[in-house]
Amino acid sequence: MSTGRQLITTPVTADFLRGHLDVEETAHGLLPHRLPARARRQIPDDRLAVAEAQPSGVRLAFRTRATTIHLDALPTKRLHAGFPPPPDGVYDLLVDGRLTAQATVTGGNLRTVTDLRTQESEFTPGPAGTARFAELPPGEKDIEIWLPHAEITEVIALRTDAPVTPPPPTGRRVWLHHGSSISHGSNAVSPSTTWPALAASAGGVELINLGFGGSALADPFTARAMRDTPADLISVKLGINIVNTDAMRLRAFAPAVHGFLDTIREGHPTTPLLLISPILCPTHENTPGPLMPDLSDGTLKFKATGDPADTAEGRLTLTVIRDVMAGIVAQRSAEDPHLHHLDGRDLFGERDHDRFPLPDAIHPSPEGHRRIAENFAERVFAPTAPFAATAG
Repeated sequence: MSTGRQLITTPVTADFLRGHLDVEETAHGLLPHRLPARARRQIPDDRLAVAEAQPSGVRLAFRTRATTIHLDALPTKRLHAGFPPPPDGVYDLLVDGRLTAQATVTGGNLRTVTDLRTQESEFTPGPAGTARFAELPPGEKDIEIWLPHAEITEVIALRTDAPVTPPPPTGRRVWLHHGSSISHGSNAVSPSTTWPALAASAGGVELINLGFGGSALADPFTARAMRDTPADLISVKLGINIVNTDAMRLRAFAPAVHGFLDTIREGHPTTPLLLISPILCPTHENTPGPLMPDLSDGTLKFKATGDPADTAEGRLTLTVIRDVMAGIVAQRSAEDPHLHHLDGRDLFGERDHDRFPLPDAIHPSPEGHRRIAENFAERVFAPTAPFAATAG
């Protein structure tokens, strides 16, 4: 819909971005990254390279009186060969913290995954497009546009019917979180409705989401990125990817977790630090990985292919991992009173699974994301909880 007014073009600069650790200048605009350049040079596979460039939790923030806002962007969309194309990624526009409008961007680049196991893909370039928001509330307001959590997005320019300026600091505490595809937002319907985004809203904090699909593997470069990122609150959710990739045995897992925590503590010696074990996932509770795609009913689901008997030889299941992680925190907390543990089943356990089953046997549904966020807020942001706001 035309406003009848000339739109003002404002190039997107880093001053307008939140929730990222780095930005890359491209031929089109800015590409937000959720790992710094040093870490990206050490990424060993395409899965993580794609995941960290998908801007889960990254948003544009600005102050304006505009009632019409256009965001020019170039998305890179993922398609699995042999499956229908996924819907276009959603851009959530929040006015003064409230979800007010949504839009999509058509076109864009296309990355077609030709092998589900290796994530080998083919790239087809495409045109930029525009997310359009109209009839927004009048008056000066703080705007956030949350970028699609599962589409690589190069942001180009804002076009608005009133000037925009970067907002002043919010004064809110910064929550730095690392996790797997569940934290990344798999199956969430929009970027502000992933469970970390919902939990951040409930806790009144600024989110930096380092949830990487398939890639919460206690990587040292991720720990160093967290060490070097200013934060008031830190959480690390580990386990499911280590099991479903069959990446480690018991002998390697505990030292890897200790090392990950040691690295974070080098930069954040007294910051509240929460170690979270996996949510309930019947697929891997007592069956090791590797995880494999299951297309037997025509939809993409997943199944564990390991032998439960192999746990005697050190192969990992979620049950084993939870015991190890609880023991690590119990051991370390005697000297680190700011280290805390949360059993992931307190976020999503049997009763939650009975009500909101995992649609693909691994990832929660949109309702599951909301349940995890509600349980996290209750157990972590409450007045006597690990991330409780401090007086003064």
